[in-house]
Amino acid sequence: MSWLSKISRQRAPWLLLALIATLFEATALYFQYAMDLAPCIMCIYQRTAVLGVLLAGLIGAINPANIWLRLSGLATWLVASIWGLLLAREHIMMQTTTDPFAFVCEFEPNFPVPLHEWIPGFFAATGDCGNIDWQFLGLSMPGWMQVIFAALAAAAIIVTCASLFFKPGKS
Repeated sequence: MSWLSKISRQRAPWLLLALIATLFEATALYFQYAMDLAPCIMCIYQRTAVLGVLLAGLIGAINPANIWLRLSGLATWLVASIWGLLLAREHIMMQTTTDPFAFVCEFEPNFPVPLHEWIPGFFAATGDCGNIDWQFLGLSMPGWMQVIFAALAAAAIIVTCASLFFKPGKS
């Protein structure tokens, strides 16, 4: 377990986390612009959670030896991945419910600042939350995002516990 504790104290794993999140964002933009799949409000919120994971990777990469930056990165990673998991789960429920009044799909994101106006190509929601426009191996987009966020959350929990409860091994 000491090698897991060392992971959070090295720059490369944090940069890898940021790279993975960047690839997920690029994939989302590919689906939106190359495959012409309009993102709904829940997709935009999940995209924002992935941005949180990207931010966590960048925070941790600044100076992973610094306890405050490392803990900030770990906390951001945990919160963003768990938030994304909950969003994906809610989105799946929106897509699978038979009650048309059970959920409401908003038209505009509810951000503290109007990101959907400032950067509409990334944050504007033009799709419907209930539509299933794409599937792979029987899972819709939020189904895959639930798997991705669950993996990110599990990794964040494991790395955080190892970082807090185990001493790093010698190099």
